[in-house]
Amino acid sequence: MVAHPTTTHFKDNAHRAMLDAQLQKALANTRTGFIEKRVLAVSKLPEFDALRDSARDIKDHTLAHLDLYLEAFETKVTEAGGHVHWARDAEEARRIIVDLCKQYDADSVTKGKSMISEEIGLNSAIEAAGIKAVETDLGEYIIQLRHETPSHIIAPAIHLNKEQVEQDFRRVHTELPKDRDLSQPTQLLTEARAILREKFLAADVGITGANFLVAETGTSIIVTNEGNGDLTQTLPDTHIVIASIEKIVPTLEDVSQLLRVLAPSATGQDMSVYTTFSTGPRRAGDPDGPTNYHVVLLDNGRSNMLGGEFEEMLRCIRCGACMNHCPVYHSVGGHAYGWVYPGPMGSVLTPSLIGVEKGGNLPNASTFCGRCEEACPVRIPLPKMMRHWREREFERHLSPSVARYGLSAWAFFAKRPKLYQFATGVAMRLLGWAGSSRGRFASLPMASGWTKFRDMPAPQGRTFQSQWRDRGGAR
Repeated sequence: MVAHPTTTHFKDNAHRAMLDAQLQKALANTRTGFIEKRVLAVSKLPEFDALRDSARDIKDHTLAHLDLYLEAFETKVTEAGGHVHWARDAEEARRIIVDLCKQYDADSVTKGKSMISEEIGLNSAIEAAGIKAVETDLGEYIIQLRHETPSHIIAPAIHLNKEQVEQDFRRVHTELPKDRDLSQPTQLLTEARAILREKFLAADVGITGANFLVAETGTSIIVTNEGNGDLTQTLPDTHIVIASIEKIVPTLEDVSQLLRVLAPSATGQDMSVYTTFSTGPRRAGDPDGPTNYHVVLLDNGRSNMLGGEFEEMLRCIRCGACMNHCPVYHSVGGHAYGWVYPGPMGSVLTPSLIGVEKGGNLPNASTFCGRCEEACPVRIPLPKMMRHWREREFERHLSPSVARYGLSAWAFFAKRPKLYQFATGVAMRLLGWAGSSRGRFASLPMASGWTKFRDMPAPQGRTFQSQWRDRGGAR
């Protein structure tokens, strides 16, 4: 179930997250494992930067001709015996999928991991229709038991430790012996596998997301490390794919290029364990597969991003590299962002989908260190787009009044260089004199957000501009 966005309370969410000792311990896994594995994987690919350029160009070309490729995809799916449904928004997507489940008399549904299904609140809609929905990705299954949302787009339960998972399994799997040993991760995995195997066999409908959709062949592609996606889409009689419109790529050759940058960026693997291509329903002679195959293509605000300042965000292949390298995400985790997409990509995508009025706090959650853009496999200029959102927030008077007045005051002086130099020179001398005894300030007016947690160094020496002038300026 997707909760109502709490993005407007990001500061409060972040404050609670930073005081959560268990969460901080769990987040250490993001700071170390993901980054180190990516470095090792990329070091084995001397052509990695060239692949990133190619991946960027493929996505840009596709977005420039998105309508043509979407129509071509629909044609190929239909030729293969499948059906394509178009959903303008989350409500329409939920209705289409629930109606399909009812059409096929589904009592239970298994689901592969899909951030799009989180975005549209699909599980709640399915269960409201009296149908049981079971997440089959291990991380998603764990957070479903806890009635939580993912805290990372590829590792949804990264905020938890194994002791918490053990407690949840003992609470929910009451049919199993109470004295069983669940002290090791492998034992937790074995138990989950046994429970989920029954769900796979009983499911009437399987729902997956899609990492990519291929216009050339009408193929949907999922990338997993557990195999749950394969069981979700081959065992039930009906397979439903839910994907957003920007997941389309022109050809199988293009997908091959994108797959080469996805796994190294996401999990530090050369390739994910399972990369599954599905094209239509089961054909005569196929040993398995669904009888019915449906693809639901979701817009939900993405077409509004085309041709604008945020179109480049639609290049995103959901690898999670930006949040893996983000110092803000490392400090607060994913739930603090208050909606489906956390980290730098969420700071750009969320305001695009739910509006700057609700998501405008998120672009401010950045140090602008640039690590997200540096790690992005499709070279999305995330810091630039976060600046654009900050500009829009300022223009609409949505940012705090103190910040607006402060920027207005700074702009007044910055437009008058001589006055700026005089004022900063006086201010630095006064602050230097006031802080000369200790060399730092424990508190300062209008700077409490900083000094509440750390001292502010007192200015020393002359201003940069005065030193620059004395040295003759640029040479």
